[in-house]
Amino acid sequence: MAAAALTARTLRDAIAQRTRHALQCGALQRIDTVLTHLDDGGVRFAVREVSSLARKEAARRAQAPSQGQPQALPRDPFLPYDDDLYVGDLSATHVALLNKYNVLDEHLLIVTRRFVPQETLLDQADFAALVVALRGFDALGFYNGGPQAGASQPHKHLQAVPLPLDTAGAALPVQTLLDAAPADGACVPGLPFAHAFARLDFDESASASGKTTDEDVRRDAQRAVETYRALLRAAHIGTQEVDGVPHQRTPYNLLVTRRWMLVVAREAERVEGISVNALGFAGSLFVRDAAQREALARIGPMTALARVAKPARPGASDAS
Repeated sequence: MAAAALTARTLRDAIAQRTRHALQCGALQRIDTVLTHLDDGGVRFAVREVSSLARKEAARRAQAPSQGQPQALPRDPFLPYDDDLYVGDLSATHVALLNKYNVLDEHLLIVTRRFVPQETLLDQADFAALVVALRGFDALGFYNGGPQAGASQPHKHLQAVPLPLDTAGAALPVQTLLDAAPADGACVPGLPFAHAFARLDFDESASASGKTTDEDVRRDAQRAVETYRALLRAAHIGTQEVDGVPHQRTPYNLLVTRRWMLVVAREAERVEGISVNALGFAGSLFVRDAAQREALARIGPMTALARVAKPARPGASDAS
């Protein structure tokens, strides 16, 4: 398939065209959900009941080897990727793909061309690809750093979903807490777990007009990677060298918009069977049935997040 070079100006139309094609040929599987809301800790959480989660869990158990059988290597869905889900090239190092099982429309996967482990630290090339997406449309970019942070694939990939996350509530449920954060501090009042936060100042007027140059992308990517490294230090996300390449020592989630960046340190993937990825820390949670929804209501969404994240450190310093 001929490569299609994507820019901030062309990305949204390319996603729309590929979505129509992928739906027509059956490559894209839209997942119906039931949306409810739970108020907790100053946030109106969007909770979606996704019946397919139960089916996927059953299929995963059915495919797991029996006791005593050798463990099969998982298939990499990105090598090769499905051409019907291919939106285009974001850069020389990254491609844009549609998320095959999408709960949120226009859910984009930002994937490295060659295999890179998900636990390697993000670099400027990763952020340059993400910046094209964030300049292409007002979106939430996110990253699940390892299985304990909700990553389901070991091949390095970021993700982006357009805002609003909740058309029946706040565009970004956690925004009310982020707005109250000090301009020069890394801690957000009301988030009861280990995290680090910083504001970004991407040129939104250029993004809105579509007049984004390669230099704009390079500048924003450099600013983003510097902010990311500072937040990893502030959130005490340890790093380690593996074959000469920097990897995370601690699982974490990263959330990025044109206006801010948030890192959350993780220690568990789920609470009472409810899986939590980066979207949970934006205020968007997914359950597989009514029983899980009731369990989440009993626990409280903010408490659930605190139980899968590392505890907050007393006297956390800022990221500057």
